[in-house]
Amino acid sequence: MHFSSPALSEELDPTDLESQLHELAGGVNLAVALLGLLPTLRAAVSIKDAVTGRYVFVSPAMEAVLGQGVDQLLQKTDAQLLTADDVAPLRKAEQSLLAQRQTLTSEHRLESADGKREFTVTRTPILHEPQNDVPPSVRFICAVWVDRTEERRREQQFKTALDQLEQQQRANEVMRQELQAGQDRDPTMGVFLRAQFDDQVRRELDLSAREHREFALVLIALEPSSAESAPHDAQAQERILEALGRLLRSNTRAMDAACRIDNSNFAVLLSGVGLATAHSRMEQLRRQCATQIIAYNGQELKMTVCMGVASFPHTASTHDELLGAAKAALAQAQQRGGNIVTLASIRFDGRN
Repeated sequence: MHFSSPALSEELDPTDLESQLHELAGGVNLAVALLGLLPTLRAAVSIKDAVTGRYVFVSPAMEAVLGQGVDQLLQKTDAQLLTADDVAPLRKAEQSLLAQRQTLTSEHRLESADGKREFTVTRTPILHEPQNDVPPSVRFICAVWVDRTEERRREQQFKTALDQLEQQQRANEVMRQELQAGQDRDPTMGVFLRAQFDDQVRRELDLSAREHREFALVLIALEPSSAESAPHDAQAQERILEALGRLLRSNTRAMDAACRIDNSNFAVLLSGVGLATAHSRMEQLRRQCATQIIAYNGQELKMTVCMGVASFPHTASTHDELLGAAKAALAQAQQRGGNIVTLASIRFDGRN
């Protein structure tokens, strides 16, 4: 015997539910366990047969949990409703309940059309108590499901914001120390000014040519969507530049260099690395830019970038060639829709 969906309607008389539970249990008064849940039947509540694993009772809210209507859930098992990856943790929690025979709470993630959803599930064993002093056995498993997806999302956002705040504080301290040391830096971003950066590129080019090693030059452009997030607000633009400056500094080493060319264009020198490594590091920077939270006047400003990567000696052998190769790669990234890292073409003229 199982419950039909009409038995779960709001008009259900609690006495009828008690009677059905009593009959289902074969003499065990399950209503004692469930009548206390009646005020919250709008929550996701289910009862499974402990032996077969089939659902014999589901509240309407279980439709949102398992993705099917009440009529389709009854007499089904988790294996028939969910993926194998989702079923295994559920089964493990139920086995613990059967072994301990006491209320247990566990956390679960289920796959849905909207992605992973997170739940807290509290399970209670419903015992069948036979006569003649035979030990009771677990007849049913009653579970209450609480959707924690939105709560976990907010927690993750809060953690991300805290991490970024700590990163900002560390970056500000590094910038303060660098400014105290007398280095010529852009006051907003804390990166090199154009003149100092060009000097460092030329020194790197000379050193790499003499020691037969490689390095990479990256040109970065803020995409229009970033600049237009607050087009008439200079303070908002400064917040974006400050955030990008922190990311540039945190993704470059002491032997590297980052530079602000103007409000929308920037450059990075990566010492001693080739195209593959440069691409990997800049792809990480691109992802960080796209997910960066920049709070300003109660709104979140967006920041996406596109990048062009050139290297010595594989894509260019002179300063002008290197700059030209990086510009061409950047233009290709912009033509491909932006928010992407593009590599300059490797030369095959025998001069590598």
